[in-house]
Amino acid sequence: MAAFGTTGGGQQPGSGLLIIERILRDRESIWRQIGEERDLGKLTLQMLTSSVLALACYGAVLGASHSFAQAGLSALKLPLLFLMTLAICLPTLYLFNLVFGARLQVRQALALVMVTITVTAVLSLAFAPISLFFLLTAFSYSFYKILNVAILAMTAFVGLKFLTSGMHALNAHTATVAAARRAEQEAREAQERAEAEAMAELADASQDAPVSPAPAGADAADDDKAAVPAASVSAGAAASSPQANGAVQLAAAPPVVYPPKQPLLLPDGRYAFPVAPPLPTPRTGAVTLAPGERPASMTLLHVWILLFGFVGTQLAWTLRPFVGEPHEPFQVFRPIEGNFYVNIIHTIGELF
Repeated sequence: MAAFGTTGGGQQPGSGLLIIERILRDRESIWRQIGEERDLGKLTLQMLTSSVLALACYGAVLGASHSFAQAGLSALKLPLLFLMTLAICLPTLYLFNLVFGARLQVRQALALVMVTITVTAVLSLAFAPISLFFLLTAFSYSFYKILNVAILAMTAFVGLKFLTSGMHALNAHTATVAAARRAEQEAREAQERAEAEAMAELADASQDAPVSPAPAGADAADDDKAAVPAASVSAGAAASSPQANGAVQLAAAPPVVYPPKQPLLLPDGRYAFPVAPPLPTPRTGAVTLAPGERPASMTLLHVWILLFGFVGTQLAWTLRPFVGEPHEPFQVFRPIEGNFYVNIIHTIGELF
């Protein structure tokens, strides 16, 4: 079965400029790909291309209320607005998660935010015919500006919902990987415990093993044999038996298996067992996740979303105009005065 919903030819549906189709239809495969960090460069490039083209088209619709020059300028400034907001806010998302010990990598954070921008851009483009309809049939500068601000706010809200969903999926993937690592480590510790317990049983049995007396008439030369290692003595010297022709046939000594199943016979006639190693201490209580295994903080993500919104709106106010007022001359930028929120409230007041 092909992974991530690939077709028989190995191509993923909704690749290239139609990556939005894959995001909307098979978002779980997107989250798995980001979690496993597979081909993130290619995925991010596809989303970047789609979002830039979609935002450029919608920016041209915004500027069409003034002139062709304003439409072309807005087509450049709207993608720039989203990419500059991403560049300003992405380090905050990554570094704060890193401080709190989350496994989130910078490429994963970039891919998640690019999913948000791509969804926002393509959904905004889907509203472009509606915006053009009101521009051609009932144009009012104040209404047209509020309409497009509402469209961008609504599509950004949907895109940020994808961001939180993706972060939840990434946290679940991180927990699964961490659980698999802990299970493997616990299996190794259990095997070491079982081996240590078997050694301990041998050590306990040596306390009841009979002790043979030392051979009678042992001289000083026999004392020197006590320095011979137990493994060498237990292997024994090769047994010899004289043959008819005077030759001596040597019998092969049996190999020593460690840990030995039987006690070893020492040179002084005593039996001994190997000393068992200490038993590993079993893990008790709650498991503390190591840095790199902890999930990303959802509270921090929600705070970052607010920061992303404030930075985006202030940057949009700095780069204005996007919707050119018909009775004013063409301008690339306007003087910075007031703020975005006061201007929106004032524009709403003009409608009533």
